[in-house]
This record gives sequence, structure tokens and C-alpha cells, in this order.
Amino acid sequence: MNSFLFNPKTPNEIAKELVEKIKQQRKKLKISQIQLASKSGVSLGSIKRFESKYEISLNSFIKILIALNLEGDLENLFTQKSYTSIDEVINGQL
Repeated sequence: MNSFLFNPKTPNEIAKELVEKIKQQRKKLKISQIQLASKSGVSLGSIKRFESKYEISLNSFIKILIALNLEGDLENLFTQKSYTSIDEVINGQL
């Protein structure tokens, strides 16, 4: 059984959305690919491949996030509030 049947997005679509958000942050900060390569320590070729083909090592991905001040988003990626009652959900409590 294909485990992606329940997710309407493919892994490539998810990667594309993620890369677009990171690219938007780079442009918002007015940082070129060359500057990002220098600031992050990731090669320009890797940056270009990441932004066009969505391929990069995890280590290089983390370096890019740090260079763009996005590491906090990564740290919060898998943290979710757990609620013990519907009242907590309604009131936004934890």
C-alpha cells in the first residue's frame, strides 16, 4: 500500500514549498546565493541545486537555516502542544 495515499502532497511538492519559503527569506534579507554560500559555508553549487532540484544534505540544510536566522523554526518543527481535555484546546492552555 502506498503510504502517500493519505497525504495529498508528494514529497517533491512538500520539498518545493519548503525551498520556496527558504528562498523567500533569503530574498527578504536581500542575500544573493553567493552571499548565502559565503555566510553559511555551503558551496554555491549546493545552494543552486537546493533551490532548483530541492537536493541538499541535512548538514548543509541546517547551515543555510542558521545563516538565514531560521534555526528556531527547525527547533520547533516537531514540538506540538498536547492537550488533556477539550477545555484546554478551547482555552488554548497547555
